[in-house]
Amino acid sequence: MPRTLARDATIEAQGVSIPVEYADSWEDGFGVRGWKLDLPGRGVDVIAATPFTGDRIPTSVFVHDIVDHHLCGFALSGYVDEAGALIQLAERTGSDPVPDFVQIIDEDLLPGAFESDDWRKLLPASLVTAVEAAPNARVGMVRLREQWGDGVLRALWLAGFVTAGWRLAPGAREAWERHGLDYANRAATARALQALFQQVDARVREHGWSRARGVFRVAPAAVSFRFEAPEVGRDACLSITA
Repeated sequence: MPRTLARDATIEAQGVSIPVEYADSWEDGFGVRGWKLDLPGRGVDVIAATPFTGDRIPTSVFVHDIVDHHLCGFALSGYVDEAGALIQLAERTGSDPVPDFVQIIDEDLLPGAFESDDWRKLLPASLVTAVEAAPNARVGMVRLREQWGDGVLRALWLAGFVTAGWRLAPGAREAWERHGLDYANRAATARALQALFQQVDARVREHGWSRARGVFRVAPAAVSFRFEAPEVGRDACLSITA
């Protein structure tokens, strides 16, 4: 069962620390309420997340960012890193990664609205050359769609995502284990983080804070969270066994 702690010396002495930030309305162009990982290289396209889990997957986007991105060595932005993270998500939950890949393809890639340069790693070289020969990416993709049709291009993009994500899987395992964590225990760790995240978010809403900061800590046997701002005294630390 979840428990509230003033301090847990065992958890403090081991594991991976992950600083996070909360805002009731982020000034990032999205303006949504929620949490973000406070990590180097956090892209402007990373939207704040709440504990909402959706219909298909039992953990939130925020937990996905921790478990399938950060702890596996993947950045929060970039198509190739997202491919690797979504393959990790599918493996630990049994979910189908194809709908997420197709959403990225239809919203970003088919229209030529590329958010990062690594899109080139997902297409055959001849098609990359064709896009780059056009005045810009949008025009290049319009020409490819006229020549090949959306169905063929969607299949090629999808194959690129799956291939890239699969190739990155061994490195993700190595990254996880370098943290001293049990890769086979990822699903349990993610569920514990989800339960803890719900408690942390509820604490912020109960207090009515507009801003908050803290640190999640992922250890082999448990996950914990410590508020760093605002000051919350003896109830600053929460922990759940993984």
